[in-house]
Amino acid sequence: MPVKRLVILFLFFAARVQAQDTLPFTLNFNLVFGSDSLKTGKYYPYRTEDSVNISALRFYISHVEFLDNGKRIFLEPESYHLIDADEKKSLTLSISVPADVNITHLRFYLGIDSLTNVSGAKGGDLDPTKGMYWTWQSGYINFKLEGTSNVCKTRKNEFTFHSGGYSLRQNALQTVTLPASGNAAVISFDLKQFFSAVDLDKFNHIMSPGTESKILSLLASKIFRAL
Repeated sequence: MPVKRLVILFLFFAARVQAQDTLPFTLNFNLVFGSDSLKTGKYYPYRTEDSVNISALRFYISHVEFLDNGKRIFLEPESYHLIDADEKKSLTLSISVPADVNITHLRFYLGIDSLTNVSGAKGGDLDPTKGMYWTWQSGYINFKLEGTSNVCKTRKNEFTFHSGGYSLRQNALQTVTLPASGNAAVISFDLKQFFSAVDLDKFNHIMSPGTESKILSLLASKIFRAL
């Protein structure tokens, strides 16, 4: 049999084996405000005296890993996902994982790692047209939350939270680890918990890397829950 034909047959069967040896793992993000589904443009109670209106919520999920009792068994290649409250399709991720692994947890970054940041703007979910890129000096915005509340003594009562930063002292990247099993997981992201820890009268405008940006990203990382 000609060598060329042998090579083609080998690649064909290798591709089939690879396809048979993987299964899709479905990751669903459930954006909520307490017991209510989160919708932009809707008012939600803020403490006892007022409410908040969410106009935008976006954040990056990257470096998605699957673990077996603390040991990494699979890392998604080119793992960058932009979760957008206004883009329902973005809330469901399908990741091909090896079929024979035992998954007990998943781990991911909230944000974009420093190496990717210093590599400059990219395409796909990392495209600057997505509105999640500052400049080459500041890099990507890891977490963006915007809206209004009468508690804010700002122009038009607006609050603007843009968290990011990748340099050593300003690194806002956060790691989230959650239990998981089988071939699917549902992850809750509850903004009610976020606002319960935020005094909008004093903390309402973050637009650049720094200490406050790191605090903001840490608060956001604490409100992920596996359902």
